Amino acid sequence: MHRILQMLELQQELNDKTNGKNWEIGITKNGKKIDWRRCIYLEAAELVESYPWKHWKNIDASPDYENIKIEIVDIWHFVMSEALRLYKMENKGSIPDIATAITTMEGFNAFLDAKKGEQLNPYIQIELVEKMIKTLFCNDDIDALVISFLTMASKLNLKLPELYTLYVGKNILNKFRQNHGYKDGSYIKDWYGKEDNLVMQELLMQRSDITPKELYNALEKAYPKM
Repeated sequence: MHRILQMLELQQELNDKTNGKNWEIGITKNGKKIDWRRCIYLEAAELVESYPWKHWKNIDASPDYENIKIEIVDIWHFVMSEALRLYKMENKGSIPDIATAITTMEGFNAFLDAKKGEQLNPYIQIELVEKMIKTLFCNDDIDALVISFLTMASKLNLKLPELYTLYVGKNILNKFRQNHGYKDGSYIKDWYGKEDNLVMQELLMQRSDITPKELYNALEKAYPKM
């Protein structure tokens, strides 16, 4: 449970810093409307784009599984944000209550198991993503959305241990982006021919025991100098 709780706490902290206190009402400190469900389905579309699904283009290409992992993590950011919003606005409970609820949901035990399952056909994987999108549009219940996410992530072989590592990495990268001009458009996303997400993943692979502070400093060192 501590991993789920820590991710929820990190997401709350990131949302507070990026959007301002009381972002749960649906408006940022800059007056921009927040729609976490729109964020989810657009990230899900990017996830589908990581598969060579187009029958008329790149027919021999393979799925970009490293990017698929990153897109799943991005979706998880927004699923947690929607849960944080609803729990506060509907007085459903605290952040530990959300964590407890998630750990008792259908599909959590499979999500917890680090053992890889069978590699499903890419078209079946896409259908799992689309099933989550359908849940997003057809069911307002946050539990149904979280269960759908857990099922999708598990069957796409991104289980909790690896998702946790990537989430913490992406959380630090998001903080780094905010501190380097992401909102005003001055941030550089291409680092000497590599997208910043890939650089972050490579830094995580180099040291499995890297701390959040060490990762932030490593990103600072790798960031392109103007």
